[in-house]
Amino acid sequence: QVRLVESGGGLVQAGGSLRLSCAASGSIFSLGGMGWYRQTHGRQRELVATITPGGNTNYAAAVKGRFTISRNNANNMTYLHMYNLTPEDTAVYYCNADVLAYGSTWKDYWGQGTPVTVSS
Repeated sequence: QVRLVESGGGLVQAGGSLRLSCAASGSIFSLGGMGWYRQTHGRQRELVATITPGGNTNYAAAVKGRFTISRNNANNMTYLHMYNLTPEDTAVYYCNADVLAYGSTWKDYWGQGTPVTVSS
């Protein structure tokens, strides 16, 4: 069984910063692309940033230049550093990963989400 667990969300004032973490655990043989998505009430989940195992990154236009995604392949972690936050960044942030578990095939996994609230 594979689990993704996010942490680091919370309440921050506009202009502030937060760092989200995501830990992948379980019977992981290989970890592929990882990413962060966010969702607000009544809206579809949207991509925030992704990172390949080799470190290539991709960002949504709304966060480019303010957010930085990184990963530590040694301990199956991914991070999202968020700077200069605005109230529009308020959402539940979800970690996503492509995982090859032992005895399985590549599958897409999601964390439970961590809420981020940015006050004006």
